[in-house]
Amino acid sequence: MILGLVFLLLLLWPAPLFAGALPPAQKASVAPVVRAVTPGVVNIATKRIESVEAPAPVDPVLQEFFDIPTTRLKRETTSAGSGVIVDAERGLILTNEHVVRGASVIEVTTKDDRRFRAQLVGQDKATDVAVLRIRADNLSAVPIGDSRALEVGDFVLAVGNPFGLGQTVTSGIVSAMGRSGLGIEGYEDFIQTDASINPGNSGGALVTLDGRLVGLNTAIFSKSGASHGIGFAIPIDMARRIMAQLVESGEVRRGQIGVSVRPPAGNRPGAEIVSVEPASPAAGAGLAKGDVITAVDGRPIATPAQLRTLLGVMRAGDEIDLRFRRGDAAMQARLRIEAARQRAAETGLTRMR
Repeated sequence: MILGLVFLLLLLWPAPLFAGALPPAQKASVAPVVRAVTPGVVNIATKRIESVEAPAPVDPVLQEFFDIPTTRLKRETTSAGSGVIVDAERGLILTNEHVVRGASVIEVTTKDDRRFRAQLVGQDKATDVAVLRIRADNLSAVPIGDSRALEVGDFVLAVGNPFGLGQTVTSGIVSAMGRSGLGIEGYEDFIQTDASINPGNSGGALVTLDGRLVGLNTAIFSKSGASHGIGFAIPIDMARRIMAQLVESGEVRRGQIGVSVRPPAGNRPGAEIVSVEPASPAAGAGLAKGDVITAVDGRPIATPAQLRTLLGVMRAGDEIDLRFRRGDAAMQARLRIEAARQRAAETGLTRMR
């Protein structure tokens, strides 16, 4: 009887008091980072007025034969995207240009369910970057990180508003850096990630595990429109350069140095100069046909696309240090970027509006 009572007490006694009891399991979580970052990510709703062709009042054949004019109607459409507060004091928000393109009304909703009518500060189609401003107190900004310090394999979080569901967080790693030639933007230097990105994520935050903003989620590679683990984000270093110009003047004044380039022979890194425009910054600095540009301001240049993108986000009037090869000799020049005509590429991959 006594032995049975002792055995029952031992069964009911708290487990940690047993010798050799297992320690409590360690909780693996990014919840602290999510709590810090998500107040700085907003949902963006837009309204657009589109002109659509009205149904033909007569048979289309008769309409064409008698040259009856087509009636067009105005139709309002709505869409949803995401944005990131980068300056709480001034209410500045970074997002994608395609999220707000053609919008007549832009409405921003913060994580604490406050809604604000947003002002479009400026937009740049060639890089797909836009800046909004809202007038609000007690905003929370996401700290800006250094996308140049990212490495393949780094863990990242994607925060946005997929399918208009509301704020959602997904995780993954950096799959590749410096992706270009995708036909998404005019200037491409994308971060590739396998963090799940879906429609509505455009303009949302790509952050590191220490809560630093390193990219704006922009597009996915998909045949169906759904996420297949290949997403692309604009590096924050590119976005902040564009933002600085948009905030300052409402537009981007692109620069050029006056050279045409191609990949060097033998799969060597760099951008080989094919021609130099007379009276251009490159001509003034002594660059010549056959020179291979290898670095700009200390940043290595592996391909002509990298050179074009790097120069495309700099403003006219900036001075740069250029490193190049001439035969076997390593050379250096300093020159001032001059204004260039703005160009934009056609849309390619699936945009995540």
